[in-house]
Amino acid sequence: MKNLLSMEYLSNEEILHILARASAFEAGEPSQLARKYNVANLFFEPSTRTKTSFEMAERNVGCTVIPFDAGFSSALKGETMYDTVKTLEMIGLDAVVIRAKEDEYYNELLEGINVAVINAGDGAGQHPSQSLLDLYTIQKEFGKFEGLNITIAGDISHSRVAKSDAIALEHLGANVRFLCPPEWAGDFEAHHDWDDLIEDSDVIMLLRVQHERHKVNKDFSKESYHAQYGLTLEREKQMKDGAIIMHPAPINRGVEIDTTLVECERSRIFEQVRNGVFVRMAIVETLLKGRE
Repeated sequence: MKNLLSMEYLSNEEILHILARASAFEAGEPSQLARKYNVANLFFEPSTRTKTSFEMAERNVGCTVIPFDAGFSSALKGETMYDTVKTLEMIGLDAVVIRAKEDEYYNELLEGINVAVINAGDGAGQHPSQSLLDLYTIQKEFGKFEGLNITIAGDISHSRVAKSDAIALEHLGANVRFLCPPEWAGDFEAHHDWDDLIEDSDVIMLLRVQHERHKVNKDFSKESYHAQYGLTLEREKQMKDGAIIMHPAPINRGVEIDTTLVECERSRIFEQVRNGVFVRMAIVETLLKGRE
């Protein structure tokens, strides 16, 4: 595995390898990297969890993290993504983690770039590291994927998490269903109410409404969206025993989820954040070890 760009490019074997390494890291096993590597995180969109999680993961496996501030980079002067990454390669970097507004920005990096590229989110496209930490969270809970009912509810068409998770979970044998307003389904077939979903879901994954990606705003108040599509206290009571709640965050409390459910017994939302460090350690190690 040379890069991590999309869940479409990962085999089940590669996914399970990363999850196994994440488990080993959580158990306290040290990194298997033979030397120090230089990495940089190029975030052209805001991020709290993903950026800091990658920085922590990179340090934990022994990498040197080279600071990069997109707000003061030559990208503001019109430099292409290719030229930015090629420059960092020639300076001596071994890997870059990139988040950008453009879908599939990484296509221009497929030839001529020799550093490892990790996609930390491309527009409304893919978010593979989030998908892998979601998979790890589910695997820890259930020990399997085959036959699980996963309901993903929210802004489906704009969610790179929904797209990445759907690809991986279906390949691993889970049954993925979507819930959203009709105009937010995109290319997916979606349900438009909770009937026939809430009681048999093993995992309910909620998504933030991405107002910044909407060209035309849907006329939803916070209250009306929560009543129609959110996980309310009443709906949580209908969930089956052992079912869990997930969310990639950031969370709009009282919109997609009742605020009292964010840290309830079923919730794995902050556990996902913790798991993300171990998974990103595994991603960084796997890519860099392939260069040794």
